Amino acid sequence: MSRPGVPSASTASRFPCGLTRREFVWEMGGGFTGTALAALLAQDGFRNSVQGAESAEGQAALNPLASRQPHFPVKAKSVIFLMMNGAPSQVDTFDYKPVLEKFAGQPLPEGKKFINSGGRKIGFLTPSFRPFRPGGQSGLMISDFFPHVREHADHLAIINSCHTDSHAHGSALVAMNTGKTFIGRPSLGSWAVYGLGTENQNLPGYVVILDKRGGPISGQPNWSSGFMSGAFQGTLFRPVGDPVLDLRGPAHLDRTAQRRQLDLLAELNQRHLDERPGGQELAARINSYELAFRMQSEAPEAVDLAQETQATLDAYGVGQSPTDEFGRNCLVARRLVERGVRFVQLYSGGGHLEETWDAHQSIETNHGQHAGEVDQPIGALLTDLAQRGLLDSTLVVWGGEFGRMPFSEGKGEPGRNHNPYGFSMWLAGGNVRGGMKYGATDDFGFEAVENRAHLHDIHATILHLLGFDHRRLTYFHQGRQESLTDVGGKVIDAVIA
Repeated sequence: MSRPGVPSASTASRFPCGLTRREFVWEMGGGFTGTALAALLAQDGFRNSVQGAESAEGQAALNPLASRQPHFPVKAKSVIFLMMNGAPSQVDTFDYKPVLEKFAGQPLPEGKKFINSGGRKIGFLTPSFRPFRPGGQSGLMISDFFPHVREHADHLAIINSCHTDSHAHGSALVAMNTGKTFIGRPSLGSWAVYGLGTENQNLPGYVVILDKRGGPISGQPNWSSGFMSGAFQGTLFRPVGDPVLDLRGPAHLDRTAQRRQLDLLAELNQRHLDERPGGQELAARINSYELAFRMQSEAPEAVDLAQETQATLDAYGVGQSPTDEFGRNCLVARRLVERGVRFVQLYSGGGHLEETWDAHQSIETNHGQHAGEVDQPIGALLTDLAQRGLLDSTLVVWGGEFGRMPFSEGKGEPGRNHNPYGFSMWLAGGNVRGGMKYGATDDFGFEAVENRAHLHDIHATILHLLGFDHRRLTYFHQGRQESLTDVGGKVIDAVIA
């Protein structure tokens, strides 16, 4: 069939490319518009931005986990993110609201509008279930749910004005981890490793340790690398028993034989990849095989708590109830960052409802259980990092996906509903200005009203403490420069020392 406007030339002589002279000239002419478009795009700097992104991604592709320099020098080299899955109540933990005592039993004042999540009952204003007391020289008011953390008040920057975009656990968790309520985006840990690589090539750059009761209800997207290479996604460690399974090869296969097998597999995979450039998944698989081989020599030692003193184990609550599991996980986290792992995320609470911090039935029962599991280990972690000179180089982040309402769910009901309008998080270490609180909710702890901090602001601040301008740490994807904070986010300068 002849092309439109081009006479048939079945008998005419053809060039080696298979086209006749007339066909060749006709198709070449069709490319002139592309030349003009390229010139216009060049004037707008499009190609330079793409080349810059390709250069950064090219370096990461050569060795995804190779250590890289940030945009500017900083103290923080690693992050430990303590994720309280299910959403702790801010007015019962780190947001002191004595006004609730005065208005106890009264309804929330008119004009305060909120999403009635799940059709749950609207109750009455309810004071904190445990008293608040001042901690450290700063006198930060912290609840009796966290007496061990309160001992480190002078290290904490408490952000009381956090707010987010969803009142549902699944989407809010994904948002807190990736910046968006929908799945498919790289997580905060993935951005950190994409930007900085990791200092230890024999361990993963990004480790996630879940609660033995289960993971967050939105699952793997919370530690996914999204549209980035799979090399940047979180590696799951088990919360109990041996954190890493199947590291040791079969008894009949020594390391020399394993190395020969991997070399052959890598050669075959590389041939396939060379013929089909751009295959990120295959490249990530090649890197994962190599990392697993290298981990055989170092990972068992990194998670071996038998090397710790009994005094250290006791401080973290290892071997004690109810602190054993989270204590072990915090201690593993310290050992990992000590060995150059870039990002470690620990989950408290697994599964759903009361197995997490989702205290719909009773704040006292729910938070009493979960805070009892984590308070001593978190306090020990902060102490341990400081004593080892690691607190300056380790940023510790604490928080959940949102907060809880200042009123009960019904008359005589001691639980609280979801609250995305105002909640608390805190930062410590990594050049954070300790002994301070930033922002505020209203008198009832219902919504952020002073120095409001969206989750994009939290992410921008974390990246800044790691040495990155969140607007410049980008990944070129589907025609645009993607970033963790997208078009929003501002650094909370007040919490930076």
